Amino acid sequence: MAYHSRFVTVRTPAIDALAQQVHTLMLLGRHQQVTARPSLIVTGPAGAGKTTALLQVGRACHLAHARRQGDVAAAGQVPVAYVLVPPAASANTLALEFARYLGIPVAGRMSQAHIVNSVCHAYAQAGARLVLIDEIHRLNPRTTTGAQSADLLKDLTERIGATFVYAGIDVTTTALFSGVRGAQLAARASLVDCDPFPARDGGNEPFKDLVRAMENALDLRYHRAGSLARLAPYLHARTAGRIGSLARLIKQAALTALADGTERITRTTLDAVRLDHLAEHHYRPRTRTKTGSR
Repeated sequence: MAYHSRFVTVRTPAIDALAQQVHTLMLLGRHQQVTARPSLIVTGPAGAGKTTALLQVGRACHLAHARRQGDVAAAGQVPVAYVLVPPAASANTLALEFARYLGIPVAGRMSQAHIVNSVCHAYAQAGARLVLIDEIHRLNPRTTTGAQSADLLKDLTERIGATFVYAGIDVTTTALFSGVRGAQLAARASLVDCDPFPARDGGNEPFKDLVRAMENALDLRYHRAGSLARLAPYLHARTAGRIGSLARLIKQAALTALADGTERITRTTLDAVRLDHLAEHHYRPRTRTKTGSR
């Protein structure tokens, strides 16, 4: 039950592209001291696997650093940081999120400048090399608080010697790239798209390959190998090609199969799973109507 609840992270083209670009940018910015280092933004629709890609790359960076440096925890090192942009983020609440991640004590009377100085010092002492910032679409530089938050991020990218990688929902359609501050971000950040998986891409079947990889990771005693891959068209229709919806569907079906003792996933098992609203709204199974004499 615990295994299928956590399940596995399947390496996708988006994860591979992000990992390669992050590695390159970290090398590029390692000795850069004057201006903000180049950054990346992972964008795409909800449920497309942006956060998963972000955390997977962060995990790989942490493990690579640990292999080179040894026990990073014992040395007080934190090579990778993960910060969630709070709703309606102000510069102060965003600075507090940076402080909270490293457990930096913040007194009630501390000014924002004092908090930011403490954050920059602590991140430098911890040897942070990669800073992951999720839910970046919550920032709106057109508002006063959003503009201040954007200015804070720019300040942090210049003062913390790390590569910044952001993730957000369809950021190119938000206000994030608008105005002077948006132009500064757009000039420094490259985009990595996390789009839904197409059923077909030329002669390839990316979604079916994804289904097959997840199916191979199942640990169900009576599951018939290849049965999910054969249901790829149905699964694509159920999930609109979104990896988040697919992972949830397969995990819930696996847990159901364990709970009822069948230990196999069938079309019936999958039909019984209620997915997220986006997936359910997208999927409209065709019902067969019987015609007869009146």
